[in-house]
Amino acid sequence: MKAFILSLLALSLVSSASAQDNPSASQPASVPSQPKEVRQWTLQECIDHALTHNLSIQLREDNVQQQEIALSTSRNSRLPDLSGSVGESVSFGRALTANNTYANRNTQNTNFGLSTSVPLITGGRLVHDVRMKRLGLDAALADCDKAREDVTLNVMSAYLEAIYQKDLTEVAERQLDLSRMQHRRLQLLFDNQKASEADVAQARSAVAQDELALTQQHNAYTIALLALSQLLELPSPDGFDVSRPDASGAVEEVVLPSPEVVYSEAQGIKPQVLSEQLRLRSAEEGVKLARSALFPSLYFNAGLGSSYYKTSGFNSPSFHNQLRDNFSQYFGLSLSVPIFNRLSTRNNIRSARLQVHAQEIQLEETRKSLYKEIQQAYYNALAAQRQCASSDAALAAAQSAFSLMQRKYENGKASATEFQEAKTNVQRAEASDIQSRYTFYFRRRILEFYRTRL
Repeated sequence: MKAFILSLLALSLVSSASAQDNPSASQPASVPSQPKEVRQWTLQECIDHALTHNLSIQLREDNVQQQEIALSTSRNSRLPDLSGSVGESVSFGRALTANNTYANRNTQNTNFGLSTSVPLITGGRLVHDVRMKRLGLDAALADCDKAREDVTLNVMSAYLEAIYQKDLTEVAERQLDLSRMQHRRLQLLFDNQKASEADVAQARSAVAQDELALTQQHNAYTIALLALSQLLELPSPDGFDVSRPDASGAVEEVVLPSPEVVYSEAQGIKPQVLSEQLRLRSAEEGVKLARSALFPSLYFNAGLGSSYYKTSGFNSPSFHNQLRDNFSQYFGLSLSVPIFNRLSTRNNIRSARLQVHAQEIQLEETRKSLYKEIQQAYYNALAAQRQCASSDAALAAAQSAFSLMQRKYENGKASATEFQEAKTNVQRAEASDIQSRYTFYFRRRILEFYRTRL
């Protein structure tokens, strides 16, 4: 018995030692949840995803389908129609007989008919209506392209903001690392009685301030990612990140096209101009459609039918025989000539002409708005290009001044306040240089955007 107990104790000690060597062996079998993998999206991936999932674009696409249905309905108006009819009537009480006397009789009458009508001449109404519907469809397609362009610009703007905040976060991290390094250096000097406690406390305060700045910058970056993910219709920004576009290169060597050159190309391809041009043509077709009511209309009509009649007190032929004997066919032409319709046609024409004038104004306003947008984009890009040159020079000067100040501070020839000021100047110069480069990249993309078709 004693040997059995000793063997159990030995076994428990071996198990305990094994668990210490392999901590995972003492853990439950359940696997802890892993953090969601972070995927970096490029700008083009963001644009493609937004164009596929954006709800406003889907609404525009539904409107395109509605216009396709309206065009199909207008085209089908040229086809013959076909309608069938069945009638049943029963009468009771006194009625006039063939002998010119009244008697109580019950009658039953059943009618069958099939008719068709084909428009031959409608004064051009069907032709102009089809043209209007086709132009309406083309305008809806242009509106859909405009919605895609708006989403693309919004995504580009949000993407630029996210990249900018991401780079500022890395700048804040480098500043924090530098402050921590200076704090460790002063702590070693203080331990060797070569620095005062006040210098160490001031360095510790600089670390705390940089930690706060990094936290605030992380929050700004998270908000920027959230805004971009919402534009992409993502359920959550978790696992979502952005990759930097290539914004390097000599900015000074880039030659920007003039607003006049960009506008001459843009007005022929931009959907907002094309849609208004199509609506102007549709309004002109509307005038012709309203004028078509002044002309006669000619229709071809045809039909066939039969009937069954039964009167109480008389022997009537069978249902089948009456349908055969009463079978009839007809065809003919019907001409409708407008003479006077209370001046409604004249007013419809006047209203259509006013619609044309309003659409001409709308088209001119759209063209002017496009030119103003191109002008704004050009001068924004030009200002960003100039700012890049200035920020590059300012960053180089700030880095040179900081290197000199750092050596002076390490040799005890500069105060902590001077060192911190130089470090802050470098941080501001880096942030300004990052912002100017990405701003120029974005402004240049917008200017080129007006010259291309989406």
